[in-house]
Amino acid sequence: MQIGADIFCDSQCIIQELDRRHPSPPFAPTADQGLIWCLGRWTDGALFDLGVKIVLGSAGDALPRDFAEDRGRLYLGQDWAEGLKAANAQLPHLVAQMRATLANLDTLLGDGRSYLLGQAPAAIDAQIYYVIWFLRGRWDGGPTLLSEFPDLVRWETNVRSIGHGESSEMSPQDAIAAASAATPASPTGVAPGDPQGLEVGMSVTVSPDVDGGEQPVSGTIRHATSETIVVDRHDKDIGALSVHFPRFGYRVVVV
Repeated sequence: MQIGADIFCDSQCIIQELDRRHPSPPFAPTADQGLIWCLGRWTDGALFDLGVKIVLGSAGDALPRDFAEDRGRLYLGQDWAEGLKAANAQLPHLVAQMRATLANLDTLLGDGRSYLLGQAPAAIDAQIYYVIWFLRGRWDGGPTLLSEFPDLVRWETNVRSIGHGESSEMSPQDAIAAASAATPASPTGVAPGDPQGLEVGMSVTVSPDVDGGEQPVSGTIRHATSETIVVDRHDKDIGALSVHFPRFGYRVVVV
């Protein structure tokens, strides 16, 4: 997500920044905000990885090679072909693990609540819904498995009915022009007690802490807390940029 000359990477940063700018309705409508962000790491990590292994493993050799290589490398490791074979061989076990999770969610929703935290939707609903959507739409066995859990299906319908809101297109050229005309708006400073001894101006690279082949982003530290890190970069065509990452799930290396 780009706002002027500030670039927000990962849904954790994006959701929290949107919530800060537009607090009504909130992404965390109860007092469980901290729990939502902790669970978000699980949904985007272990839960989604499990869903991907089920989808890829069930498809096996029927997957187009370029797609299998791209997604397999990201979720099954650099030796994606062997990972694909392993996922296929372990498919009953993987489905059993997902089934247990779906059963727990169904039990949670069994009191008639409309959403996971009550009667109002929260970020965690979206974070779990996309895994359910993926299973239903990308795995032949998804609809049958999900039909075992009527309250979960009811919740799924509630989330889907929220819709996608409204959006407008912006060309890459317009996005670059907006960044060029703006200056980074994030604060500066490092919160006390940083475990890595980070300081403003220090040169670092930032990358996901799970190797999926992504290139690290380099820059100098502008701002760092227990939850986020912001690095400054300079592009010859755009000028100053600040790139925001979550601290949770990302590796910061001093260079």
